[in-house]
Formats: sequence, structure tokens, C-alpha cells
Amino acid sequence: MAKIRINIATGSLQQEEMIVGIDLGTTNSLVAIIHPETKQPVVLKEYDGTALVPSVVHFGERGSITVGDEAKKYLITDPQNTIFSVKRLMGKSYNDIKEHSSFFTYKILDDDTDRLVKIQLGDRFYSPIELSSLILKELKNRAEHILKTSITRAVITVPAYFNDAQRQATRDAGKLAGLDVLRIVNEPTAASLAYGLGMKKEETKTVAVYDLGGGTFDISILRITNGIFEVLSTNGDTYLGGDDFDSAIAIHWQNQLNISDDQLRNDKSLAQSLRLRAEEAKIFLSSHSDFNSSVGDHIVGLKKDKFENLVRSFVERTISCCKNALQDAELSVADIDEVIMVGGSTRVPLVKEMVSEFFKKSLHDSMNPDEVVALGAA
Repeated sequence: MAKIRINIATGSLQQEEMIVGIDLGTTNSLVAIIHPETKQPVVLKEYDGTALVPSVVHFGERGSITVGDEAKKYLITDPQNTIFSVKRLMGKSYNDIKEHSSFFTYKILDDDTDRLVKIQLGDRFYSPIELSSLILKELKNRAEHILKTSITRAVITVPAYFNDAQRQATRDAGKLAGLDVLRIVNEPTAASLAYGLGMKKEETKTVAVYDLGGGTFDISILRITNGIFEVLSTNGDTYLGGDDFDSAIAIHWQNQLNISDDQLRNDKSLAQSLRLRAEEAKIFLSSHSDFNSSVGDHIVGLKKDKFENLVRSFVERTISCCKNALQDAELSVADIDEVIMVGGSTRVPLVKEMVSEFFKKSLHDSMNPDEVVALGAA
């Protein structure tokens, strides 16, 4: 007979062993479970309603390590000791990433070009596996804190294009964080499951999963037959996402206000304020037509149509990737049965319009696009 434990905080009955679903993202990560009573997947949230944990790690003085929102504050004040986008380094050698090394504000070692990359922090060297394990450990601790029970088993999602080295690196990171990783699941598969696709055994569907996150874009074409998921093709751009939308707005304002690049380099807080205000504008303009605010002493504003002009070329790049993915799968738009929208940046109305127009279909976008992969993992 299974032991049952009472959770004093909620008064609910809990099974001894819970398995969590983890979406380990480039920008944000989160955890979901199957609720013991409703048997429905739910994302775990803190008391203030936050579910997303920024995938950021900061190394402070005397060996202190912070992860998530706390760490994110150091991106500007202490960039060389603040690690972000570590997922891009998983299973990679320096040769794989050298043309993008300027993207990272922390020190990536270039001494042994064929071995897996190492990141230098002070006099210590970390592998992407160790850094990812710190994010997973934070997620594990949060889940245990919210559920008041110990968590040792997890399903973790990865992009469909991850190779064996990158999948193994993700497993190793889980193990290092004290998790028994039961399965590594492709993100588009998890998103499809969250929308109930692949649940009916006799169903055959061809699905496009469009995933536009903060820093990465990927499109996957899946065939689901008798509950089996087959990846027909993937395409994308690992340096394209919502961050580019923010940059486009920030550069637009910088030009309007005659702020030079040198000024921004020397005034990190102005640069960060511009970027944060730009992100605010992007979010606001998803449901309004006009944004007005200030950055320091400067007044800034943006209309929705101007915003759409600024970001259209990025969305067009994603559509080119969609064309390539269809070509690789030897399919046409007419062969696609369902289109699923994943990633926070798909909230931008222009993105939905252009994707719907390209696939000539209405989209699956009723679920929170930040949460859909974690829910599927659960």
C-alpha cells in the first residue's frame, strides 16, 4: 500500500513520490506536475503567482550562488560573474560557438577547441552541465518548497534538434542536481501533448510547432501516428527571439534621443533601462495601440504600427525557417493539420497574424505559451 502524506500547508493528501515535468529553457525555466486530485497538469507557482525562473546564475563573493530573479539583477552590475543562456553551450565545444562568443558577457575558455566548453569565473572553471545543474537544483528546491515533499524524479524537455551529446549533457545536469531523469522529451512533443494531440491512439496528424522564445526560435514538423511522435524536420535560429524585438525598440529610441553607442557603453544603467523599457513597450503593445513612458530624463513613446515595422523582418526570418522545415519534410502547407504556438514571444499579435497567414490555418494558442512545454512534460 502506498504511504500517504498530509501536506499541512494545504491539507491535501499527497502521494509519497511525485514526478515533475521540467522545461529547462534558454531564457526561463519552470516546473509542472499532475495535480494529485484533479489529475490535470498544473504549473507550480510561488505565492506571488510567478512560475518562471530566469535561467540565470550569479556567482557572488565568498562563493555565494544565486539563481533566477535574484541573479538576473546582476546582469548589468556584475556581467562577468552572471551566466545566462547556458543552454546554448550544452554539449558544445569552443569550435562550435566561437563565432558567437561575443554574445556572452562572461569568459568562455578557448584553450582546447575540441573538448566541451568551460566557463571561467574567478579562478574556477565550470562546465555548462554544472551551470545547468544549478538551475535544475533551484527548480527542484522550489518544487519541494511549494509541494512540501521531496522531489527526486523528473522528465526534462530539450529542443528537437538537440544531438546525443546535448541530450546526455542535460541528463548529466539532472543527475548532478539530485534528479533521476526518467526521460528526455522533445519540446514540440511536450507542447503537442499539452494540447491533447497524440492522446487518441487511432489518430494520424501532421503538426507544426512554432516556438519563439526570448533568445531562440525553432520550428518542428511532427507526424503523430497511433500515439507515436516522429520528428520529420526541424529548423530555426538559435540567435533569434523576443530579445531582438526589445533591441529593435531600444535602438529606435537611442537614435531618436541621439544617444551614442559610446554613451551606452559607459552608462550601463542607461543601457539596461532602455532595454527594460523596450521590453515593457513590446508587452504593452500586444494589447494596446500606443505606449508612453520615460527612461531617466528622456520621454519615450511607440505606436503599435511603428513597433510592427521594427520587428517585421525578424518575424519574416521565422517564416523562412518554416518554409525550409516544410521543404526538408517534403510537405506543403496543405499537409499540415495543426499549428501549435509556443514561447512568450508568440503573444505579439503580428507573429500570430503572419504565422496563421503562412500556414493558412487558425492556431492552437489558448494555453499560456510560456507554460505549454512544462505542462506537456508533466
